[in-house]
Amino acid sequence: MMYGFGMHGGGLLAALAVVLLLAAVIAGGVVLLRRSTGERADRADRADDPAEDILAERFARGAIDEQEYHRRLEILEQREHRRPGA
Repeated sequence: MMYGFGMHGGGLLAALAVVLLLAAVIAGGVVLLRRSTGERADRADRADDPAEDILAERFARGAIDEQEYHRRLEILEQREHRRPGA
């Protein structure tokens, strides 16, 4: 006799496997979405301050030394904390 999902519960196991597979696909999609959104937010934060980018470029070219880089970066960070809405 066949009942709903097939003989001897084999169909029930197949249905359970499909549900588990679907749950895994949905969970994987959520993880990928969170990772991609987080990376974009990090890049947007870093690209938000052109002064820090210019400072980093000057340090990379050797126009300023490490002490000068850190001193100026600290000044920029203090400026950021004083800005309203920051």
